[in-house]
Amino acid sequence: MFKRFPNLLAGIAASAAMLVSISATTVAVASTASADNAAAEAKARNYFTNLEVIDQNGQRLDFYDDVLKGKVVAINFIFTNCQGACPLMTKNLTFVRDMMEGEVGKSIHFVSISIDPTRDTPAAMKAFAQANDADHAGWTWITGDPDNLAAIVKKLGSYTDDPEAHTTQMLAANVRTAHWTKIAPNVPPQGVVQRLQMLIEEDAAN
Repeated sequence: MFKRFPNLLAGIAASAAMLVSISATTVAVASTASADNAAAEAKARNYFTNLEVIDQNGQRLDFYDDVLKGKVVAINFIFTNCQGACPLMTKNLTFVRDMMEGEVGKSIHFVSISIDPTRDTPAAMKAFAQANDADHAGWTWITGDPDNLAAIVKKLGSYTDDPEAHTTQMLAANVRTAHWTKIAPNVPPQGVVQRLQMLIEEDAAN
């Protein structure tokens, strides 16, 4: 029957060839994108470090892979003996958490990093978090080896030799899109929420 329709046979063959070509192109593009993503991830891991840290529950984590990778994060810097700015910053973040109920631990992750890890044991970090209503799923309190923490905080641009002189700025980032920003301490909780939502929405736009 097909002998009677040579043009149909030619069209079928051409379509099949086109489909094979499109499929090969799609695979090549996907492979290139995957390689690009892997290279960008390796670069980020190398920069931010994958040093071991310890959370408030005593769990050992690799900093980039377990704390940052693929997440939208809000990061602040504290020490548990702080009597002024740290409890206030933490309180403001609890307001943000409450405004983003259901999203913390899912679309957004909070990270509080000790700048006095010699004294800030995991138990001290947990006690501080509990005392400030901040021992919450999706909120990681990080301490660990002082050298590791110093290296990490330096990479985040917030290192100081004097804990009393530490920054009160918060960092926020969509790590996947490599979009990092600073949030000043005088930004009200609603303003912080808006900034974080913008970072979250970058994932939906990509």
